[in-house]
Amino acid sequence: MELKPTPTRDGFGEELAAQAKINNKIVVVSADLEDATRADYFKKVAPERFFSLGIAEQDMIGMAAGLASEGFVAVTNSFAVFLTNRAYDQIRMDVCYNDLNVKLMATHAGVTVGEDGASAQCLEDFAIMRVLPNMKVICPADYIEARKATRAILAEKGPFYARFSRAPLPVVTREEDPFVIGKANVLREGKEVTVVATGAMVSEALNAAKDLEQAGISVRVINMHTIKPLDVDALVKAARETGAIVTAEEHQMAGGLGSAVAEALVLNCPVPVEMVGVRDSFGQTGTPEQLLQFYHLKAVDIVAAVRKVLPRKI
Repeated sequence: MELKPTPTRDGFGEELAAQAKINNKIVVVSADLEDATRADYFKKVAPERFFSLGIAEQDMIGMAAGLASEGFVAVTNSFAVFLTNRAYDQIRMDVCYNDLNVKLMATHAGVTVGEDGASAQCLEDFAIMRVLPNMKVICPADYIEARKATRAILAEKGPFYARFSRAPLPVVTREEDPFVIGKANVLREGKEVTVVATGAMVSEALNAAKDLEQAGISVRVINMHTIKPLDVDALVKAARETGAIVTAEEHQMAGGLGSAVAEALVLNCPVPVEMVGVRDSFGQTGTPEQLLQFYHLKAVDIVAAVRKVLPRKI
């Protein structure tokens, strides 16, 4: 049965609740937004392991760190902008410095948050999370992958940051597809150029590849669900075989997936790279579709980037 477009936050919430029934070491510490993040699915299953601290993100991280130090799998949740910005010092010192088993599960990132506007549209979370030692950074492409990512994150020790969507995203992966942290998935083979996308941009990349195929251009599409640790082997293989890379992300160009890919390629296999992302700008109020178009984060923009990078191939 084909699944309709679904927010990835729903996959997170459902899998978190499912894992609560299996692992009694999982605890959730929340800062008031558990209904919107879908962490309240866990609350309904295991209320004795759910702790709501109100609007207190720094306290949430500190308490989670304490619980993790006592052997629990500590899950925190909030909107991406609040979780990463308001509690950054606690994330850095309490969680990452001590390499604790705390999971930062963020929703409402990127411009697809929509009408909540610039103050709620986090566009810098990949950058500030991936720079932290010990932190791993995950961004699933759809509902199915969100469930797999949640399961994998809960099973692996150490700090994680995961980004889930508020907006419904097309389902582009299959239940049988593997999900391994740090291992990218090739969703479409191609010979002339590779598009490396993450999160909401994966479906746009696939649409762009279909459009370009009609123009006789063969495009490989890689779903880079793990921003850190980055799958350098997959990138180098794509660079050698296709000779050019386009990155696509719902994030600032600076510091995000595009930067991570460029860093890896310049050290291992330099090829021309073009980036599709937000260009040093805050978000604004609008529908998700309006904002994706306004910030040039649609398939047509990926097509334009591909056409720009192809002449640069050596």
